[in-house]
Amino acid sequence: MGKNNLLKRKKFLIVDDEPDILETLEELLEIYDVTKAKDFDEAKKLLETQYFDVAILDIMGVDGYDLLGIANNRKVIAVMLTAHALSPANVVKSYEEGAASYMPKDEMANIVTFLTDIFEAREAGKSLWWRWYDRLGGFFEHRFGNEWEEKRKQLSGDFHI
Repeated sequence: MGKNNLLKRKKFLIVDDEPDILETLEELLEIYDVTKAKDFDEAKKLLETQYFDVAILDIMGVDGYDLLGIANNRKVIAVMLTAHALSPANVVKSYEEGAASYMPKDEMANIVTFLTDIFEAREAGKSLWWRWYDRLGGFFEHRFGNEWEEKRKQLSGDFHI
């Protein structure tokens, strides 16, 4: 099944306080049903009143971890997206708090691939993180070296490490 088929008819909420990030994500997901929110209050209201398959949440500018809790309660798949909270500790926190993925904004151009991975994993009954390390392990190893090595040991076998 192709990427477009797995994501077809899915409803996405993208939340970021940076207008250019919202615009870029909207362009990357232009063939899908996308709703944007620019702050916590707007995102919270949308999550509580509308149905979404996926919420793509900035961490720093919009209280992303608080939104993650709301998304989890509403059974919405959440992807954490960040530039300023880019750290091995936040990868672990995102995983432990129930996010389906954690993505650096530097890798945002690959959002469709990451989302497809999540839905392929879901269909196969696997952890939603099952391809995450294959896609981003090198990025984190290069960026954080030994700090990443220590944090990655805290994570379960979902990363095939």
